[in-house]
Amino acid sequence: MQLNILTPENNIFSGEAESVQLNGMDGKFEILNNHAPLIASLIEGTVRIKTASGKQEFKLKSGIVEVLKNNVSVLTEGVVE
Repeated sequence: MQLNILTPENNIFSGEAESVQLNGMDGKFEILNNHAPLIASLIEGTVRIKTASGKQEFKLKSGIVEVLKNNVSVLTEGVVE
């Protein structure tokens, strides 16, 4: 699936991902290939991305995620320093 993590200033991540774990308002959840359409609010926390070449983590501020047809868009206020 195609994953894009965007802030108002930067594109944090853009590429193919096997899975992505996020912190939603109701708890942590994971998005996999062919996930059902979804829009969810996110709270501050660590996003974990698994790609064919390994794993990456980013600590993000709150935001939203949209999943549609193997495209995952995460819009966040920014990265926690």
